[in-house]
Amino acid sequence: MTAPSAVAQVSRSFERMSEVHAGADGLNCILWSDRDGALAAAREIDARAERGALAGMPIAVKDNIATLDLPTTCGSRILDGYVSPYEATVITRLRDAGGVVIGKTNCDEFAMGSSTEYSAWGPARNPVDRSRVPGGSSGGSAAAVAAGIVRVALGSETGGSVRQPAAYCGVVGVKPTYGRVSRYGLVAFASSLDQIGVFGATVQDAAIVMELVAGRDARDATSADRAVPRYREAAERPLAGLVIGRPREYFPQTLDGRVAALCDRALDAMRAAGAEVRDVSLPHTDLAIPVYYIIAPAEASSNLARFDGVRYGARSAGAGLRAMYEQTRSRGFGPEVTRRILLGTYVLSAGYYDAYYRKAQEVRTLITDDFARAFASGVHVLFTPTAPTPAFPLGAKSDPYEMYLNDIFTATANLAGVPGLSMPIGRLDGLPVGGQFMAPHFDEFTMFRAAFGLEHALGAAAHA
Repeated sequence: MTAPSAVAQVSRSFERMSEVHAGADGLNCILWSDRDGALAAAREIDARAERGALAGMPIAVKDNIATLDLPTTCGSRILDGYVSPYEATVITRLRDAGGVVIGKTNCDEFAMGSSTEYSAWGPARNPVDRSRVPGGSSGGSAAAVAAGIVRVALGSETGGSVRQPAAYCGVVGVKPTYGRVSRYGLVAFASSLDQIGVFGATVQDAAIVMELVAGRDARDATSADRAVPRYREAAERPLAGLVIGRPREYFPQTLDGRVAALCDRALDAMRAAGAEVRDVSLPHTDLAIPVYYIIAPAEASSNLARFDGVRYGARSAGAGLRAMYEQTRSRGFGPEVTRRILLGTYVLSAGYYDAYYRKAQEVRTLITDDFARAFASGVHVLFTPTAPTPAFPLGAKSDPYEMYLNDIFTATANLAGVPGLSMPIGRLDGLPVGGQFMAPHFDEFTMFRAAFGLEHALGAAAHA
């Protein structure tokens, strides 16, 4: 069967976008799009002798990843109307492979949030239940895939911002090893934690796109010079012989028993397919949230100092330079970004650096060592819940700390730099629940092997 033309694929994406996006109860998952530009790119791909690995596939991109043809606002008023003069490496690689960027997706401002309610352009909604959040901060990308606007999308992760919305929306979300994918063109939040990640309707979709965007980039000194396997070939490897670790700290007594039961069902399915399951311990897991919310705001405070109204972005008038800075940043940044800048500035200040930031980095090393010991014991991958609950209602979490706890099972992978993948494992009251794999550094292939195996083992039950 002949694959559909790029023009046909892009046209269908925009048709679906018009069906689900607008209106009072619309998804609000796409912030910026250019139908004419996308169709022109699609026609150029159709004219090629070789259409590339993606063959005209439409792609949605989180609004903190730089593109030449669409605004990059990071969901913030301070970058209202900003169009980047350069393009992220991941975007160039996808275009070269025949991908077509059809829009930039809604996100929590500067990727700081767990619900996509902190966007200056209004909250995004979950396609499964529009009264609920799609997760965050990459909620717009997850919603675009779940709603069928695109099959694949790009997001970014600092503490779970791909995997958690993937779980809430019932799609696949992948965070690579730190250094596996270039960060060139990703607007920095916390540079030692940030990674560009991939959403897919299936494990295969995510694996193909991860293959294309991964690899060394001379423009990003933190990108690793490591060979990139053909992740899609992991589908050919059975689960037999795979050793899966079940970290006891990720299954506390306080975890919703129904979420735990779906995870145990997934583990039973993998056992039946030939995998071995072992209990393991990651003893410093309970320190991940306090450590994360010291390190990430500290790095955000430094990175966001560049948004001052001088070089680019919005500028507010003021009587003198200091007043201009104050007015620009006070009016441009929303409450959550302001909160994290203040927190980060405090922990980096004289007299507090050693007590907070340095100590957090020491504990981060302990968390990383937990993973190293678990994998050294003979475990190939770890399996956990992605989030402690399904998606919560819009406006339900006004307490910042309560919101931060949504990342309790995901932040550890960012702190340790290991890869993670969330995929659907069932539903509670009609809402998707995600299960998470984590693997050793640069072993995304084994992580995909486990995900392909579980996807096959669960079958239709993953969405029921």
